[in-house]
Amino acid sequence: MTIREQRHYKYYDFVMAAFVCVLLCSNLIGAAKAAQVELPVFGVVIFSGGVLFFPISYIFGDILTEVYGYGRDRRVVWAGFAALIFASFMSAVVLALPPAADDFNRGYQAHLEAVFGNTPRIVAGSMIAFWCGSFANSYVLARMKIATQGKWLWSRTIGSTIVGELVDSGLFYVIAFYGIWPTAQIIKVAIAQYVLKTGWEVLMTPVTYKLVNFLKRKEHEDWYDRDTDFNPFRIRM
Repeated sequence: MTIREQRHYKYYDFVMAAFVCVLLCSNLIGAAKAAQVELPVFGVVIFSGGVLFFPISYIFGDILTEVYGYGRDRRVVWAGFAALIFASFMSAVVLALPPAADDFNRGYQAHLEAVFGNTPRIVAGSMIAFWCGSFANSYVLARMKIATQGKWLWSRTIGSTIVGELVDSGLFYVIAFYGIWPTAQIIKVAIAQYVLKTGWEVLMTPVTYKLVNFLKRKEHEDWYDRDTDFNPFRIRM
């Protein structure tokens, strides 16, 4: 075990917990609701309520990689992925249980199925897209930090999100809806979601700066991934 693996960080566990919490909220609370806004150029845009949550997970991913490095962010991504698998499995189990034989519970079962009864394709698309997009985001930020010698944090947070969200949105809508929705509709919705998620990251840049500076100061850490093994399947740092 290396010295870095033995080192204890005061806030790392809290950031991990926040990341997993936001990730679960984006998939369980907001995903089932379709909302709409009217935007200049795009007109009326329909989007998932999860847009309010999911981009925040990328902000946490940026913070983790910037402060603690790709290796520690990799652990958090795997923790989030495991949490998604468990939540999806338990949702399926709860929905499969027969409801009590009364009007309230029979009606409640229908509501639960409407909110949590995602098809296997949607569940698979969500998990695969999250996993690939998160690692793409972390990898790009880690590489850009070395290339910029730690300068211009905004370029790394926004640049990595542009790549990560592109991978995420592209994979999710193709896996979940190809052959079900018209191809033109898939492209339109994926682009709208991508623009909204990336725009949310840009707006949150001042907050990201404050959190990164706070953690670097408190943790006495500012990791550079010069000798990092970027294999996403490796758990050790």
